[in-house]
Amino acid sequence: MTGNPPRDPMRSVAVFDLDGTLTWRDTLLPYLGGYAMRHPSRWIRLWRLPGAVLAYVVGGRDRGLLKSRVIGALLGGETRSTIERWTDRYVAGLSGRKCFRPAALAALEVHRAAGDHLVLLSASPDLYVPQIGRLLGFERTLCTELTWDEGAPDEPRLLANLRTPNRRGEEKVRCLSMLRGEYRGLPVVAYGNSRSDLPHLVLADRALLVNGNAAARRAAARAGVPIADLT
Repeated sequence: MTGNPPRDPMRSVAVFDLDGTLTWRDTLLPYLGGYAMRHPSRWIRLWRLPGAVLAYVVGGRDRGLLKSRVIGALLGGETRSTIERWTDRYVAGLSGRKCFRPAALAALEVHRAAGDHLVLLSASPDLYVPQIGRLLGFERTLCTELTWDEGAPDEPRLLANLRTPNRRGEEKVRCLSMLRGEYRGLPVVAYGNSRSDLPHLVLADRALLVNGNAAARRAAARAGVPIADLT
């Protein structure tokens, strides 16, 4: 989590999801795949992935556990400085229309011009989401946080276990409740793109499901959440 919330009763709190809402597609798999392409020695660790997927399928479909295992398979044990160098390169390449939806960025700028507090709320990990938040000028970033071995002899190394719950579904509800407490009295405007975003969207003062698939649109219609495309 980054930033400290100021108080201003004239503002709203605009909460944006990342993947599929501000971006055209997922950000985690390209991040991991790009790292693996530049570090071929990591490919041998891919033998762990079928087991992680099988555990997900038969073990209750825990997305957070699957995420930590996939990240651990490709990045586990790497030093913080090595990962930070890749993160800098990855985020530097996320510019323009190839990554971000122009209409979504326009909506973000409308809130910025209105003086609203801008919060990025994503289930993707803190390996790179805070840097994307800074790139886009968000005041705060809330995302899934990972653990590091701070006692490593040279420098911290990634353990990849989750330090926070996977910030998806009901965990975003908890985050929204926390934001209401910190930005007390300010209305919340929330944007998301998937069915898993609906639990917190329905609790916002204003919400919009954007770029959703057919199932998400049907669920949003049933929940009374407006639907739009931000392309």
